[in-house]
Amino acid sequence: MENNNNKPKMGFNDLTMETLRDRAETLKDCLARSQIITDSMTNILGSFDLRLSALETAMRPTQIKTHSMRQAHGNIDKTLKFADAVLVQFELVKQAEAEIMRGPHEDLESYLEAVNQLKKIVRFFSTNKNLKSSIGVITHSTTLLQKASLMLEEEFRQLLHACSKPVEPDRLLDCLPASLRPSTANGDAGKKTHADHNKDLEDVVYRPPTLVPAKVVPLLHDLAQQMLQTGQQQQVFIIYREARSACMEGSLKKLGVEKLSKDDVQKMQWEALEAKIGNWIHFVRIAVKLLFAAERKVSDQIFEGMESFMDQCFAEGTASAVSLLLSFGEAIAKSKRSPEKLFVLLDMYEIMKEVQPEFNTLYASISAAELRESVSALTLRLAETAQETFVDFEEAVEKDATKTAVLDGTVHPLTSYVINYVKFLFDYQSTLKQLFLEFEAIDPDAQLAKITTRIMQALQNNLDGKSKNYKDQALTQLFMMNNIHYIVRSVRRSDAKDMLGDDWVQIHRRVVQQHANQYKRISWSKILQCLTVAGGDGISTAGVSRGTVKEKFKTFNTQFEELHQRQSTWTVPDSELRESLRLAVAEVLLPAYRSFKTRFGPMIEGGKNPSKYIRFQPEDLERMLAEFFEGKQAQEQKRLI
Repeated sequence: MENNNNKPKMGFNDLTMETLRDRAETLKDCLARSQIITDSMTNILGSFDLRLSALETAMRPTQIKTHSMRQAHGNIDKTLKFADAVLVQFELVKQAEAEIMRGPHEDLESYLEAVNQLKKIVRFFSTNKNLKSSIGVITHSTTLLQKASLMLEEEFRQLLHACSKPVEPDRLLDCLPASLRPSTANGDAGKKTHADHNKDLEDVVYRPPTLVPAKVVPLLHDLAQQMLQTGQQQQVFIIYREARSACMEGSLKKLGVEKLSKDDVQKMQWEALEAKIGNWIHFVRIAVKLLFAAERKVSDQIFEGMESFMDQCFAEGTASAVSLLLSFGEAIAKSKRSPEKLFVLLDMYEIMKEVQPEFNTLYASISAAELRESVSALTLRLAETAQETFVDFEEAVEKDATKTAVLDGTVHPLTSYVINYVKFLFDYQSTLKQLFLEFEAIDPDAQLAKITTRIMQALQNNLDGKSKNYKDQALTQLFMMNNIHYIVRSVRRSDAKDMLGDDWVQIHRRVVQQHANQYKRISWSKILQCLTVAGGDGISTAGVSRGTVKEKFKTFNTQFEELHQRQSTWTVPDSELRESLRLAVAEVLLPAYRSFKTRFGPMIEGGKNPSKYIRFQPEDLERMLAEFFEGKQAQEQKRLI
């Protein structure tokens, strides 16, 4: 037996390779079997697919039928719901119809809801016209809506007219500030100047009345809004204009506003016309600040949310009242001018300037442009007429030819009239300055000074002409002295002094003195000659005959008595000027008479009947001079001019 140890031994590498081959073969067999299984599974799944396709084919009719049934069920539900909705609409039509037939008066809110419901019903059936009943329902609902529109229009008319009664004057007057109410104004009429009155107007508060009850305003608003939505703008406009125009115009007429023409104004007596102008100024303030302001609030509330329509209704609703109010002012502005109208023209211009800003605010819309223009036109027309009256007045003063005789040389009525006129002008100086600026950009102070100076010069020219009518030249000078003094004194005590200036005052004071000096020269130079004797040494009586002295005393007596008789009826109304003039005469006359009497008196006193020649003692002359210029016997004076 061969020793196995002698066999050749296998190496590690050989063993490994063999193992790997075995494993590879095994793996190959496994993969082959897996492929067979896979193929078998594929065949099995393929057979399932065929079976599922067959099953699906078999089930499709059932699925289609089920889907159709579901669709039919949905359509049935929709149809039922639509039918319910249609039935609801029919029910709503019945309910709305019942509400419409009852009318809006009892329950406007429910009525308007019914109207809106009908509109919705019409829209519903308009989108479902395939329904057999659609046309009928639409026609019926439309008819109801038309009926509702007419009933709403009538309700709007009745409700608005019920709230459009003219406002009673007392209601308006109670809304005025206390300082402007008639009872107060009349009581203070004689105590307050024009400037004081203007001061009263500062910071006053006006409380416009409530013209339409607060509970009615929302109803009118809803009615107007509904009517506008249904295209009834024209009806709303006409109804509002008619009702509110009657209210506004009737309120002004009740207050006292009249429509006058230029001819009506011309026929009226001045006192009556002046009273009417004063009332009109009062009415303008009430109309703009109370009545029109209150009406603006009414239109704003009723047409809230309808702005353009609101402005138009307000403008048209008050247009006739504005026209009535302005017509009186236009008649005055166009009437014949006269000096006494100047101040009422200024009053009228002043009130128009006062209310114009507020008027323009109330009537700020485009639709109210014509009304704003009418107010501006009247304001300017009044300014033009006032300015023209200035020129007329200046000419009238210079050409005044009144035959009023001032026999005693006192202040002429024309002088006091013109001076009072100028004083009144200065009460209106702020208004005048504003008026001047209406026409050109000038210095209003300088313009007022220029006008005042011209008026004063026109007065002096006229007085100078009147003074020449006196036959007694001394009275001519006294007349001019009195009148120029009156002018100067009045100017110094008024606002005119600041405007005319100190130089004007000083110049005219010198003019007064010049006339006083001329009076003394003309009246007393002749009588003073009786107290002088030609020849002699001026101290003794040498060279002077008794006869000459007697004649001198006799002539003096006669002339002084004549002067006393005549000039004691003349008048110097100013006490200071009167005393000053007497003193100036006494300072010349008394020393001359004392000297003459002392020198030549003994020549007469020693003779027969000395009192026949020496009638007066110096004290007598002084006493009698104190009676000069008192005007005591003016009523008995014979016509001297």
